[in-house]
Amino acid sequence: MSLENPLLGMTWYDSAWVPLLNPSNVLDYFCERTNPFYDHTCNNQIIKSQRLSQDQLNNMVGIEFILLHVQEPILYVIRKQHRFSPTQVTPLADYYIVNGVVHLAPDLYSVINSRLLNTVSSLQSAFDEAMSYSRYHPSKGYSWEFSDRDETEKKESADKKKKEEPSSLFQRHRVDNLLGELAKKFPPKIIQPAQPDTKEEPVKQESVVKQEIKQEKAEDKTNSIKPPPEKRAKLAR
Repeated sequence: MSLENPLLGMTWYDSAWVPLLNPSNVLDYFCERTNPFYDHTCNNQIIKSQRLSQDQLNNMVGIEFILLHVQEPILYVIRKQHRFSPTQVTPLADYYIVNGVVHLAPDLYSVINSRLLNTVSSLQSAFDEAMSYSRYHPSKGYSWEFSDRDETEKKESADKKKKEEPSSLFQRHRVDNLLGELAKKFPPKIIQPAQPDTKEEPVKQESVVKQEIKQEKAEDKTNSIKPPPEKRAKLAR
């Protein structure tokens, strides 16, 4: 921000005018006496005091304010310029009104100065951090050490995590109460498991028992059948 123009850090608005702003009255809004950006010695004030038409500004010489750009419903641009003749003017400053708040548009010098200061500040902080990692030894020379710094940073982050609680005791109790009320209003549906048919099981069991009995009887029959006696060969006399 330029130190030569303190108005760059200022804003102005009138809450009574903000809901009524439109292209036909925004210039009158800017020309309010309480506006620090307004020049009370300009030609607009002369015309206002003499109740003349705005068209008379083209025939006058000196400082004047005009409505330069409109982007409804919230953006208006007012230009301050010095008029030398009906066809010759020199722009001095631009003001933009956003949602009723008046700002001074920065000039090119202020923009470049601000960007350069931000860049230099970021570079300086980067060099300072890099220098904090450098080490010097008489026999080895310069070197970099990142382990000590990383360990300290890890400890600091761990301490912060321990200190930071995800929720307070009041919040936890409040959430539990809300969940309990919701459960009372909308109780969950309990799905009962399907019960198996009890009539088919004894039949199956009986069939299994019968099959086992049949197998046992078949085994007994096979064991009771005796093989035929061996026939001995008769000796010839």
